[in-house]
Amino acid sequence: MATREDTLRIAVDGGNIAGTLVTPDTKLPGVLFVHGWGGSQEQYLARAREVAALGCVCLTFDLRGHAGTLPQHETVTRENNLHDVLAAYDILAGHRAVDPSSIAIVGSSYGGYLGAILTSMRPVRWLALRVPALYMDNGWGLPKRQLHKEQDLASYRRSLVQPEDNRALRACSEFKGDVLLVESEHDATIPHEVICSYRDACVKSRSLTYRVIDGADHGLSEERWQRSYTSLLVSWMTEMVLGARQGSNASQTATMPGSTMPEAPPTPA
Repeated sequence: MATREDTLRIAVDGGNIAGTLVTPDTKLPGVLFVHGWGGSQEQYLARAREVAALGCVCLTFDLRGHAGTLPQHETVTRENNLHDVLAAYDILAGHRAVDPSSIAIVGSSYGGYLGAILTSMRPVRWLALRVPALYMDNGWGLPKRQLHKEQDLASYRRSLVQPEDNRALRACSEFKGDVLLVESEHDATIPHEVICSYRDACVKSRSLTYRVIDGADHGLSEERWQRSYTSLLVSWMTEMVLGARQGSNASQTATMPGSTMPEAPPTPA
């Protein structure tokens, strides 16, 4: 392992002596968590702590229109929220402890949709999408809340969408890193066809891991479903991080996490 050496003076008995501090010259993977519509960073803090324990620098944040900026909920656009994700990414990638070539994006629902688009704008090594949402490209500048009125999302999401017809899917079709795609078995918001559209789009990914959480709804409203997802995520991140460190696809079973907050949004995704 490469090391870095810093000379220093050690104060002792009114004088000082010379010393050399030898430290590992390594940087850590960075993981950016993007919550869904109607959620907040609080829902990801427990998972961020689990992933940080693997030796990663994790960042959670609140999209505009949520938590402290809730008054903007009715007016915030996808463009605004994409700018939020980009700004958060740049903070994480610029941290002195982070390896900017080893960034993971973890997004749920609307956050997964934004995270997928982000891969076309910033370097991303790992992409974890839980029940990623899908929206039509038109109306990009409209308030996000209006999309369910202006777009027939129910029909759109029940059709197989091609990458050339959707910005998020186009980004996935060009993504060459590792992908985790997680579906909820009984998701009334994101139907199976959306998951298939994302899965089929990842034609250039280095690897694709697809999992279904048995019995789960969209927002993982029961704690056992929360535990299942966190276990999947931490296990996958463990495999990715260890593989990167060892230069192979090494795998290791992760420990089970504690309780986390449900992700069920109060409004449609």
